[in-house]
Amino acid sequence: MNILILGSGGREHALAWAVLQNPKCDRLIVAPGNAGIAQIAECADIDTLDGGAVASFCEAEAVDFVIIGPEAPLAAGVADRLRQAGLLVFGPSAAAARLEASKSFTKEICDAAGAPTAAYGHFTDAEAARAHIRAHGAPIVVKADGLAAGKGVIVAETEAQALAAIDDMFGGEFGAAGAEVVIEEFMEGEEASFFVLCDGTDVLPIGTAQDHKRVGEGDSGPNTGGMGAYSPAPVLSDAIADLAMEQIIKPTMAEMARRGMPYQGVLYAGLMIKDGQPRLVEYNVRFGDPECQVLMMRLGAQALDLMQAAAEGRLADARVNWADDHAMTVVMAANGYPGAYEKGSVINGLADIADSSSQIVFHAGTSLRDGQVVATGGRVLNVTARGATLAEAAQRAYAMVDCIDWPQGFCRRDIGWRALG
Repeated sequence: MNILILGSGGREHALAWAVLQNPKCDRLIVAPGNAGIAQIAECADIDTLDGGAVASFCEAEAVDFVIIGPEAPLAAGVADRLRQAGLLVFGPSAAAARLEASKSFTKEICDAAGAPTAAYGHFTDAEAARAHIRAHGAPIVVKADGLAAGKGVIVAETEAQALAAIDDMFGGEFGAAGAEVVIEEFMEGEEASFFVLCDGTDVLPIGTAQDHKRVGEGDSGPNTGGMGAYSPAPVLSDAIADLAMEQIIKPTMAEMARRGMPYQGVLYAGLMIKDGQPRLVEYNVRFGDPECQVLMMRLGAQALDLMQAAAEGRLADARVNWADDHAMTVVMAANGYPGAYEKGSVINGLADIADSSSQIVFHAGTSLRDGQVVATGGRVLNVTARGATLAEAAQRAYAMVDCIDWPQGFCRRDIGWRALG
C-alpha cells in the first residue's frame, strides 16, 4: 500500500514509525512532516487543510490509504473531500469531528445519550458567563468552545482566575475558538485517556494512557498540550473501561449514528475517575499527543491493520494483541513554553541515541537547518521507551533525555508519578 499521513508532530512521527513496521506499507509519505519523520519517510509540502489539494496529491502519487493525524483537517472536512474522491480514509467526517471542534455540541450529545459528564453552562455573552461563575464559585472549569490546540481549558482555582479566563477568551486570546465558552463544574478524581477505534457501527478498545497536562512537576502550573504520558494507565482498570464503554462510548456512538453522522476513526475519551466510576471530561477525534507515542510504541505493526479495519468497516472481526509491557514518553519543550519561547535553537546528541523497538525519540517541533536539528515549536521532542515495568520504561526514557544536549529546552522529571509513587 501507498500510505499518506497528514501532520507534522510527535503523534505523526509515532504513527509513521508504527506503519513502517507493517509489511503492507510499500511507500509512506507524511505531509508536511518534520526533521525526525524525514529520516524514515518521504515528506511532502501540502496544505493539509485543503481537501482538494490533498486529493489531487493522492491521485498523482497513487495513494491507497490516508491517515489524518491532527484535529484541524478533520474539522475542516478533509476526510469528507477525500472520501468523495474515492479514497480510503482513517478519520471522521467534519460533522462527526464536532465532538472535538465544539464542546457545547459534545455536551448536547452526552445529554441526549445519557452519558455521565460534568454539569455545565454554554455562553455566547461574557456578562452572562461572569454571572454564572459568581453564582457557582470556584474551583470551576472554563473552556473555549472551539479548537484551541489543547490549550483552551482553564481549571480556575479561584473566582478571580475564572473571571480572568472569561476576559481572555471573549477578548480574543484563543481567536474564534473562544467566541463561545463552556463553563463546567470541577470534577474531582484521577484523569486518564481511553482510546477506541470506531467504524461507524462497531467499537474496539485499543488502549489506555495517562497524560500530564500541567507544565510543572507535581502537576503544577498552567495547562499545556501535554508534557508526557505512559501506557497502560492503572487507574483505568478493565472494570472501569467496561463501564466507560457501556455508559459513555457506546451511547455516544449510537446517538451520533441516530443523527446521521456515524463516527469512523479513533475516539479519545478523557475520563475523570472517582470511586470506580468514570465521567467524561472531553472527547478528541484523533490520537492524543503525546499519548499516541506510547500507544504506538506498544501496538507496533498491528496499528496499521487496526486503522485499516476501522476505515473499511471491519472492526467486528478485529482484535488487539497487547504485549504485557509498559511505555513512557517524556516531552522536551522549549524554555518558556507554554508561554513565549524562542525558535531556532540547535539540538545536539540525538545521533548518539540508537532507535530500537524499545526506545526512540519522536520529533514534534523540529526542522533541519544546515544539517542540524533545530527547535521550531513549543513541544519539540518526545523521548519514548518501553519496558517490562513502568519503572524500567521510565529509567530508559530519562537515560535518553540525559543524552540530549539542548540547554534551551526542559522537561518534567516526574512523568508517571501517580503510577510509580
